[in-house]
Order: sequence, then C-alpha cells, then structure tokens
Amino acid sequence: MIIGIGTDIVEIERIQKAINRNPNFITKLFTKNEIEYFKSRNMRPEFVAGRFAAKEAVSKALGTGFRGFEFKDIEIENNILGKPMVNLKGKAKKIDKKWGNYKIHLSISHGRENAIAYAILEVVDNGNCNSSKDEGHR
Repeated sequence: MIIGIGTDIVEIERIQKAINRNPNFITKLFTKNEIEYFKSRNMRPEFVAGRFAAKEAVSKALGTGFRGFEFKDIEIENNILGKPMVNLKGKAKKIDKKWGNYKIHLSISHGRENAIAYAILEVVDNGNCNSSKDEGHR
C-alpha cells in the first residue's frame, strides 16, 4: 500500500552557487558515502542537485519534511546496477519503525538546468518482504 509520495525539483545553478559560497555546504548536508559518490563524478553540480532533490522528495514521502531529523539522516546510495536507494539513519530511522516493512521507490533525473527526484513510500506485506537491500526494502 502506498502511504506517501514526494517530489522535488532543484535548479542546478542554485546548488552550484551554494557550493561556491559555502565550502561546508556539501559536508553539512551529505554523508561521507554521498560525498565519495560526488567525487567519483568530479563533483558535478547536477549530481549534487539530484541527491539534494532526492532527500527532499523522500522527506515529503515520509510526511514529515525535515521536522525531527537531519538532512544527513536520509542517505542516497546506488545498488550494484546504479539504481538509487534510500538509507534512513539516525532520527529518520526512528520515524520508519511505525510502518514495519516498507520500500522507498526513488527516481532521480536531471537536464541542463534542473534536477528532479520522485519518491514513493510503500508499506509491504511482511510475507512478501525479504528485507533485500538491492530491492529497496527496509
């Protein structure tokens, strides 16, 4: 059953300006794993903007926005095929306990000017969930 949907669009230029203005922008909002991903992509702003939009979309799908937890508590990773996956940490992880087994579907895309992300929070039947990280189950 789908219980939450979130989407976010970010201007890539806005993210580039934030990076240029504040050297701590990246380390304040992103985990070490996410920063390593950015480095593997030569710190291109469209990848940072995509991950930023993804975190916003997930927070909206959770139904809380960022009330009660930090931006870093939502970590965006990739599975072995490159599909974006969500890892809730810290206080965000506590929020998810009320759903039991769930799956967060996530899509990230970008063009020249904007990055967009779309997240769907789905509660899955205990009998159908094998808690496989590669499938997005938590």
